[in-house]
Amino acid sequence: MAILVKADPGQWKELTESCSPEYLIRIMRIEEIAQYPEAIAFLNLEADGLLPLYSHLTIPIIINEVTIPLQEMQAPSNVFRMNGWPGFLKRKGWELAGAYHEAVGKAFAELDKKMIPVADEPGLVSARILSMIINEAYFTYGDGVSSMADIDTAMKLGTNYPFGPFEWAAAIGTEKIVALLTKLTETDKRYQPSPALLKTLMSHS
Repeated sequence: MAILVKADPGQWKELTESCSPEYLIRIMRIEEIAQYPEAIAFLNLEADGLLPLYSHLTIPIIINEVTIPLQEMQAPSNVFRMNGWPGFLKRKGWELAGAYHEAVGKAFAELDKKMIPVADEPGLVSARILSMIINEAYFTYGDGVSSMADIDTAMKLGTNYPFGPFEWAAAIGTEKIVALLTKLTETDKRYQPSPALLKTLMSHS
């Protein structure tokens, strides 16, 4: 019995610190899956757009895809979405979008993670909320209300968050935050990325 994982070094470290590594096998290429007929699930945390390569697989495939819904990707029924942004893999519960069946429940049990079913929508739940918090922090900073450091400190002290919004943005990557906000803006203009956030993104590109 094994759960195959495709992950970068940081993701692998975060995953193995929060899950028993006994059942986890890290692979580098999709083609390696054929070497493990005993695998009960495949967890792809790299968000690498390899969905067409999964067509021959019948085991649950859980992908780190925060922005694009399964329906839009035309994903088969054994593919599920989760939030694999930095910091979220450590959580005891993982959000999961997709059509539940017993096999994916078994995989979560082996991972010792609580499955939190969510709608197959852009941002799932936690990433949507966090992206809005980050965006609002950039609006606040852009308006000259306070410095980034002071906003981070105020949010951590006031809400007991583990990171401030700018610390979250740095860990996740502003490009991912902007991509999600831009997607959400297609149906709701209140998600429009702030000018300060877009300026930060441009300075990092």
